[in-house]
Amino acid sequence: MSTSMIEPGARLAGRYRLDEMVSQTEGASFWKATDETLARLVAVWTFTEGFPRTGDAVRAARATSRIADSRVTQVFDADDTGPTPYVVEEWVVGQSLTDLLKQGPLEPERAAGLVAEAAETLATANATGLFHLNLTPDKLIWSVGGAVKLTGVGVDAALRGIAAEHPAREDAQGLGRLLYAALTGHWPGPGRVDLPPAPLVDGLPRRPALVASGVPPRFDELVGRSAFQAPVGPGPVGSARELAEALADVPRLVPIPVSPAAAPSAPAPERGTSRDTGQIPSAEHRSGGSRGRDRGGRAREQTAGDRPRGNSPLPRILMGAAALIVFIGVVVGAWHIGSSMSDGGGTEGTEAGGSTETDGKDGDEGDEVQISPLAPESAQIISDGDADHADKAELTIDGDPSTAWKTSTYDDVDFGLLKNGIGVVIDMGGPVELHSADLDLGPGGSDVEIRVGDDKSLDALQPVASESGIEGQNSIELDDPAKGRYVLIWFTDIPQVEAGGWRGSINEVELHGKS
Repeated sequence: MSTSMIEPGARLAGRYRLDEMVSQTEGASFWKATDETLARLVAVWTFTEGFPRTGDAVRAARATSRIADSRVTQVFDADDTGPTPYVVEEWVVGQSLTDLLKQGPLEPERAAGLVAEAAETLATANATGLFHLNLTPDKLIWSVGGAVKLTGVGVDAALRGIAAEHPAREDAQGLGRLLYAALTGHWPGPGRVDLPPAPLVDGLPRRPALVASGVPPRFDELVGRSAFQAPVGPGPVGSARELAEALADVPRLVPIPVSPAAAPSAPAPERGTSRDTGQIPSAEHRSGGSRGRDRGGRAREQTAGDRPRGNSPLPRILMGAAALIVFIGVVVGAWHIGSSMSDGGGTEGTEAGGSTETDGKDGDEGDEVQISPLAPESAQIISDGDADHADKAELTIDGDPSTAWKTSTYDDVDFGLLKNGIGVVIDMGGPVELHSADLDLGPGGSDVEIRVGDDKSLDALQPVASESGIEGQNSIELDDPAKGRYVLIWFTDIPQVEAGGWRGSINEVELHGKS
């Protein structure tokens, strides 16, 4: 069956229903489809009869499926042995870099952070021998699940018959063009892109710093070294890995586009991040802006424009009332304690001929339990299967909630039936007494256990607390203090964060107790 004969409603392999043709390119068609076996949306490539690169595309798809990076579009199936060859991928929903730039360029750090994610992804792919060779802003997606996705790795080049003498350098140039576009809102490269072309000087694209205001010299130079292979600074950037390393210290911020160029510019961002969103706090945060929730449960900024006009005394009245209630509670509590000590609590021992025992000297004050933040020594990923993104474990205890460790993205519930759980085990460097844990988790609602023990093997760590369906910031108090050297934050269930994908994430862990 050739592509020209396929119509919406056709089924491939008895399970993939083709719902809508999205695009065609040369001898291949791209479909929005439904996997009826797993009841999820998927993307499907089909090929015209006699298309010379069908085998190349299928082989590239199979190779792409083995890339261990959740930011690469997942390949679920690929077959060229039947009458209708096909490739089945995840259906990615979100905003492309092109969409994000419709209102103007991104803030420089947001632009660099987004391209840094793409560079890290391509570096992983390049290490397996796969390259993109066709990078455009449409290929870089910010998904509705809050993740970066890079589409077309391996498959795009195979479909179009694109080859390069120096593929690693070609991908580095493509990433440099993406950075140029993100910083300026203009496209400096070849290909059909729905962005205005970069302004030219003597036939060459003008430097980003001369196209958009506020571009740091560092990023301006990096675009020249990558997109245009300029021999400045340390010299041309020859690979995605080099570009990723050059942007390794850039914070990863939500890539919300800035206002149009005609609009007033926003205040300069403050250094640091917000624990609520991972975004750089704006001037509104510093001047008293509060946070609320929209109907979807998402955090939103509430600024002075959202509040009633006038300087209402109500907040001060409420604060005063609350303080009075607390004071009365303290006085009543102290009176009850004093009464119980004088009337009953302090006489029982003397009536039996003994003395009343206290923890303090001369019966003065008892020892108070001093609860304080505990200092972890290291962290690592453990699981009863593969340890997802093990190199990112330390991000859970780095004190920066804008960085995170994430599990792989699974294509089914229950970790794709590959494992029973996964988590971060934190080595405290010696025995501690754990009283509580502050967890900053990704969105969607996860089921989490806290386990403690003196051995970091999964069987030796005993559950001491658990919560279901939690996201964002949570403080979990243990019913009884638990002692041990190792503390495990263990996912027993992770949420669906995008169509057809389940993933858990931990932004930060802070433990409290006695060392």
